[in-house]
Amino acid sequence: MTPSRRIRRLALILATTMLTVSAPCVFAQEELLPTIPDPLKSLVNEGAQIRFLGRDEGAEGWVVIKNGVEQYFYVLPTGAFITGIMFDKQGNALTVQQVQRLRGQGDDLLDRLASETPNKPSEASPDKTKYDFKTPSEQFFYDVENSNWIPFGKAGTPVFYSFIDPQCPHCHEMMKELKPLLDEGKAQVRLIPIGFRPETEAQAAFLLAAPDPIELWWRNLDGDTNALPAKSEINTQGVQRNLSIMQAWKLSGTPTLIYRAKDESVKIIEGKPKNLQSLIGDLGARS
Repeated sequence: MTPSRRIRRLALILATTMLTVSAPCVFAQEELLPTIPDPLKSLVNEGAQIRFLGRDEGAEGWVVIKNGVEQYFYVLPTGAFITGIMFDKQGNALTVQQVQRLRGQGDDLLDRLASETPNKPSEASPDKTKYDFKTPSEQFFYDVENSNWIPFGKAGTPVFYSFIDPQCPHCHEMMKELKPLLDEGKAQVRLIPIGFRPETEAQAAFLLAAPDPIELWWRNLDGDTNALPAKSEINTQGVQRNLSIMQAWKLSGTPTLIYRAKDESVKIIEGKPKNLQSLIGDLGARS
């Protein structure tokens, strides 16, 4: 098999290969892990999941998964970084072997989060120069725009943001009422997952990292208790960042909606809106 075909099959191998390797539990190894390299910390803060692949051929290997897209990074002894699949001199994909080794240690998060079809890149970051933070409300809106969110609804439609907890019943009610309007192209909501308890924090982190968060969310609302697993080993920094924005601006509950109105003002609705049609009619910004 050529190296190029090995690369194309990597995602399939991640999803299907089963090992019975006898190895220490991955959680027992956490104290031995090296410090996460600085260039990867920003991805972790955005909710990406990261795993240490080990030291092979003199390089420290890391796999990062965000929105179902896998990226492989290697740190050389000099501190330099390279990204991609590592092969040995015989043409064997060492990266595949490292992933198999990780799975053999009992870490199944790669299988749950890795997608065989990469998602589209995230939408462009908001233009912070347009409003220049002339008021606290503009700073607040910029912080919300730069949180870790998931878009529901069609692009090019009026947009608003909402902090949600995966187990919040009022969030569930709001989204169920909103779904027909989203399907009709009336608006787009950008859900900002947070967690008030360790269990929901882990579920929110899984939602951020998954390749199919929209499908998982609707399954969760339909009562599928397996849609959003609360894995204790998952990285929750992206969710913690979202919660810190809420706390910094003295927001305390979910759902909390934020949007730019037609008159360019920034508005906040705490709790489930009484009339979603009126809300959509007041939206000014488009996705």
